Amino acid sequence: MSDSVKTRTRGADKRRQLMAAAARVLHQQGVERTTIADIAHDAGVPVGNVYYYFKTKDALVQAALAEHSGYLAELTGELDKLPSPLDRLRALVDIWVGQRDVAARYGCPTGTLAVELDKRAEGGMDLEAGKVIRLLLDWVERQFRELGLPEPDNLALALVGAYQGMSLLANALRDPEIMAREGSRLIRWLDSLPDDGTGRRSP
Repeated sequence: MSDSVKTRTRGADKRRQLMAAAARVLHQQGVERTTIADIAHDAGVPVGNVYYYFKTKDALVQAALAEHSGYLAELTGELDKLPSPLDRLRALVDIWVGQRDVAARYGCPTGTLAVELDKRAEGGMDLEAGKVIRLLLDWVERQFRELGLPEPDNLALALVGAYQGMSLLANALRDPEIMAREGSRLIRWLDSLPDDGTGRRSP
């Protein structure tokens, strides 16, 4: 491998480290409390090097949103390997519940970021956060549509809204068991939807 290729590879690795660190730190500390130095420290990258990849903190916020989008694409890609839409939706709820301790401490990564960005004087990035949530809604809607259920868009809003609500309450009350209880309720709701074993709604 040539020196130029090695340099590009190292640069790409640092950029990925910074994106992942931005997603973590912004989730844990919020946008206003987080500094570029905080993100650099978490990534293990010298502060001066950060500016080579991201010129401003806003650029790092955008990178964090891109990281959330990438995680969601990877997650739904794995869920799509499951045989039926109901299996996929159940597994999604299980994943949410599995993250209950983090949610109780910091809230939903994308939801909390969207709310915080909406309150900033500088506009625009709240819409970017909304796009990440829209990706999740669209994926959930496709599952309900595959089941042949009426108003799949409303069902998707109900499921994702329930997730946001239980994350908010778990965070506000610092009680991860809220996620567990509400997750069980959502699973029961999904299990009440008819399934003929092929992923389609029974007639």
